[in-house]
Parts: sequence; structure tokens; C-alpha cells
Amino acid sequence: MLAVVVVRGGMLPLGADEVVAECGGHVLAAVDDAAPADLAALDGVATEIEIADLGAFEPPRWAAHLADLTASDDIVVLPASADGRDLAARLAHCRECDLFANAHRIDGTTADLVVGGGFALARVEITGRAVLTMSPGVRTVTRTGTAHVTPRHVAIPGDDPAAAVATSGSVVTLELVAADATSVDLAEAPRIVAGGAGLDAPARFEQLTELGRRFDASVGTTRVVTDRGWLPHERQIGTTGVVVSPALYIAFAISGAVQHTTGIGSPEHIVSVNTDPFCPMMQLADLAIVADANEVLDALSSLLLEPAVSPS
Repeated sequence: MLAVVVVRGGMLPLGADEVVAECGGHVLAAVDDAAPADLAALDGVATEIEIADLGAFEPPRWAAHLADLTASDDIVVLPASADGRDLAARLAHCRECDLFANAHRIDGTTADLVVGGGFALARVEITGRAVLTMSPGVRTVTRTGTAHVTPRHVAIPGDDPAAAVATSGSVVTLELVAADATSVDLAEAPRIVAGGAGLDAPARFEQLTELGRRFDASVGTTRVVTDRGWLPHERQIGTTGVVVSPALYIAFAISGAVQHTTGIGSPEHIVSVNTDPFCPMMQLADLAIVADANEVLDALSSLLLEPAVSPS
């Protein structure tokens, strides 16, 4: 099995080390021209690293090149990041093979796929060539302590990788526009501000979004909030939503039910604001603030936002 990891802006996607470990350490890093690829997170996991410099990110063209580069590999696995999901479908088409999404485990002949909104696993047989995406946070990674592996650059077949026009399909990339930090895919967000059932009005999430923009953080929530319709389901964190692994997680009025806390991974820093000092989220927090989250949001808004955003 071969791990294919999309590296844009020099950054590895969430779950890259898990995919590499699942594939036995063999990885092909598909990198753009925005910044040098930082592959340090693969130290002790990767045993063989190849780098394909593919220029500006154009999924149709990248898929065509990767289909050539992976021609000798029966099973190709990508992290289920936004770029990985996009590229996987195109790559499967170019390789004329099956696509299996959201794998939990892969052993070469079978795979367990996450189905039913995360409540169940379905085992499928892999016959012949296939492309799979693997969900982040589904396995532990054991690092061997092996010294840093020196990457090997591979030649790109076909057209100049810096060409502006895609060589596959009819899509032409004119410009790449950075996403608003508050709407970045939660699974890849390095910082997250999240609000729970204790926030007293939909307008509180407008405040939260503005704070997220100031903190350069994505906005998340709990199932109770999405069930109310205050935020879309794609913003839900937990076993029935998105599994995340940010460096910083700030929780406003989230008690920390197990369905939620199992989905937040292992953040480097957790800040929790809650009136209940004994709730699970406060116990997990590096900084626990015993206060009404609504009042704290108002105070932060008045301090940080110009003009302050307050619910009507």
C-alpha cells in the first residue's frame, strides 16, 4: 500500500501520519509551489518518502500525474482531508479503479469503513486496484525513533507541472483564495472556538464567529446546537460529527458529554468557560474559567471587536 499525502503551503494535513503508518511507512508527498514541504511530523513513521513537485494545486492535473506515479501500486490511501477527498475521487477515476471513503482500518484485502453517521463500521473486500481515504484520529501512531528519512524527488511524467492549464478535465484554476478562518474544515483547523447548549441565543454564535475571525480560528459546536438549527451540521464536533485535533480548543458553555470529548482529539491547550466547575470539559481544561459564557462573550466582544457584536 502507498500513502499519498497532499501538502499545500508546506503543511501536512491532519491524519497524514496515521495514513503513512497504515501503509507501512511508504509515502508519496504531492506538494505545491507555495512553500517548502515540512515533513518533520513523519519522522519515526515514514520509511520511504518520495516527493512529487506538482506546482499550483489543480486537482484534475494533479490526479492525472498521480495516476501515472502510482501505476505500480494496487492500493493508494489518502487522508480524508478536504484536499484528500477531492483528489481521491479524481485519482480513482484516472486509475479506473474503486474508491472507498472514510476507512477506519485497511489491511490490503479488506477495509472497515465508517458508515451510518459514525455509528457503525462496514467491512468491504478490496479486489484489485483501489483508492481509499482514511478518517483522521482512528488509530494510534507508534514512532520507531528511526532517524529522519531523506526524501527522494521523483520525475513528473507528461506536461510541465507548473503549467497553468489542467491536462485532465475542463477545469482551469484561475486563483486560489484563502478561506475565512472561521469556515475552515474543522478536521484541519489548528485553532477552534466552540459554543455549546449554554449559549442563550443564535446571535451568540455571530459573536463566536467574529471572535473566531479575530483569533484566526474555526468555529465548532455540539449536537444540541446543530439540532436547534443555530449552526449547520458540518460545524458539529464529536462522534456523530467531525473528529478534530487542534492545537488550541476554546469551549464556551460546553459541558463535555462523551460524544463530544471523544471527537476533540488531544489539543495542546484547552480553555473552557462554564458555570459548572465540575463538568467534564472543565476537568479537561488547561485553563478553566468559572463564569457565564454569555457574559464572557460580551466582555470579549467589547474588548476585541470594533464595533462590538452583541445579540439583540
